[in-house]
Amino acid sequence: MKKICDFISRWMGLLVLLMAAFSLFVPGPMKAVSTKVINPLLGLIMFGMGLTLSAKDFRIIFQRPKDVILGCLAQFTIMPGLAWLLAKAFHLPEELAIGVILVGCCPGGTASNVITFLAKGDLALSVGMTATSTILAPVLTPLLVWLLAGTMTHVDTVGMLLSILYVVILPIIAGLFCQKYLGNFTKKAVEFLPAFSTLMIMMVVGIVVSHNADKLLTGGLIVILVVFLHNIGGLGVGYLLGRILGLPHKKRVALSIEVGMQNSGLASSLAVMHFAYAPMATIPGAVFSVWHNISGALVAKLYARIKE
Repeated sequence: MKKICDFISRWMGLLVLLMAAFSLFVPGPMKAVSTKVINPLLGLIMFGMGLTLSAKDFRIIFQRPKDVILGCLAQFTIMPGLAWLLAKAFHLPEELAIGVILVGCCPGGTASNVITFLAKGDLALSVGMTATSTILAPVLTPLLVWLLAGTMTHVDTVGMLLSILYVVILPIIAGLFCQKYLGNFTKKAVEFLPAFSTLMIMMVVGIVVSHNADKLLTGGLIVILVVFLHNIGGLGVGYLLGRILGLPHKKRVALSIEVGMQNSGLASSLAVMHFAYAPMATIPGAVFSVWHNISGALVAKLYARIKE
C-alpha cells in the first residue's frame, strides 16, 4: 500500500493530466457524478491540510512576520492583477473572465508545499504563507472578485465568504482538532495524505472537465493559453520580486511557488456555487488544476539545480 501511495504522490501531475484527458474525450463516466460532490471533495483536501498543520507552522507568522506579510501581499496582488490583465488583453467572454479572476483571487494551493520541498526552497515559509493566505481568503477572495469582476456580474461577497468558511476553514479546523486529540489516527493518516489529496484533486478535475467537455473541445485553446500565461507569470514575477528585494534563493523559491500555484479547486467550487448561470467559469480552475501541477514539477527541478 505504501508503494502505491508513493507512486500516486510522485506522479501527481501526470495522473491529473491523464484524468483530465480521459474526462475530456470520454466524459460519460465522470459526468455521471454530480458537481455537488466538488465541495465535499475539496473539504476533504482541506481536512487533510489541517491534519498536517501544527502550532509550529503558525509560529513562523510571529517569528518572521515580514516574510509572511510580503508573501501574502504578493499572493493577493500579483495573481488577481495578472488575471484581470489577461482577461482584458484576450477579450475573454464574461464567463471565462470570471473563471480566470476567481482563480487569481484564491489563496495558495495545497500542493505548493510539496513543490517547494522538492525545489529545495524555504519550506517553513511556504507552509506559513499557505496557512495565512487560506485564513485570509474568506475576506480577501470575495472582496477581490467583487473589485475585479463586479462590473461584469453580480458578486455575492457574503455568500462567497460563507462558502469559503464551510469548504475551507472549518475542515482545516477539524483537521487541527483531530491532530491534537486523535494523535495515533493522525500519525497513520498523514502517510497516505499526499496520495489521498492527489486522488481527490483528480476527482474534482474529472468532474469539472467532463461536465464542460463539449465547450472545452470547441474553445479550450484560449483557456489553456491564458491559464499557462497566468501560472508562468505568477511563478516568474514571484521569483523576480524576491530577487529585487534581495531575498536569498530559498525564500525566492517559496515566494515564486506560493504566488504561482493557486487553490484552483476552490475557484471551480466557487464558480459552481455562485456562478451557476455561467458554466464556463468553472473551466479555468479545472485547467489550472492540471497545468500548475505539471509546471510545479518542472520548476521544482529547475530551482533545485540553482546554486545560491
